[in-house]
Amino acid sequence: MLSIKDIKFLLKNKKARDTQGLFVAEGRKLFLEAPCGAVEAVLMSRSFAELHPEYLEKIPPGADVMSDIDDGRFASLSDTRTPQGILTVLRQQTFDREQVFARACPLILLLENLQDPGNAGTILRTAEAAGVTAVFLTEGSVDLYSPKTTRATMGSIYRVPHFYEPDAVSFLRELSERGIASYAAHLHGVRSYTDCSYRSGSAFIIGNEGNGITDETARAAGTLIRIPMMGRVESLNAAMAAGILMYEAQRQRRL
Repeated sequence: MLSIKDIKFLLKNKKARDTQGLFVAEGRKLFLEAPCGAVEAVLMSRSFAELHPEYLEKIPPGADVMSDIDDGRFASLSDTRTPQGILTVLRQQTFDREQVFARACPLILLLENLQDPGNAGTILRTAEAAGVTAVFLTEGSVDLYSPKTTRATMGSIYRVPHFYEPDAVSFLRELSERGIASYAAHLHGVRSYTDCSYRSGSAFIIGNEGNGITDETARAAGTLIRIPMMGRVESLNAAMAAGILMYEAQRQRRL
């Protein structure tokens, strides 16, 4: 059975999460939507368990339970100002990479060196809403299983296939070989994002919040596209740009 110390270590240490294949999800929604077969343990503050005994009944069989944790001690496990009183420890999700490419006309997102947990979580959540097939991240990107990122996904981390790739350029070469066109959001993009067709297999590339995509990735991308902007704005938030592109692809595919 995991101890409080073990769980604190998982919350703060990526290497521990990767080595053990576990992560911690905070809050009611992430508990209620957690895949039953992936739940290892559930922790509740004493006051939460007293106020919401129905949550004890929802804990999957076989999962460890700690439901009498002092509220102050529970707060030390949370990185939010107002802890909801419940944490779920789960096995990290595993998805079949080949199933992604077996889909007809897959819609893929590649995140290169994305660093902000909120952006990554929001992108994963939007990807689910927009019907994206899978999200790929380069290994220099944020950890999707960090507490802040997991919370920002609002449960989408359980359902959206996601994978880490060692090299964006090699991955783009693979996409090309599989007949999937790639489009990189870029300040020097010549074509507006609305001028391209995304009805066949397509992949959007979103770069680092401050630097965008690397020059090597830009050269490897099939098409550099831009999102037209007015005023003196030079670029959009990464999650906003990704959302615009994903929904344009879905708009075209519904026509």
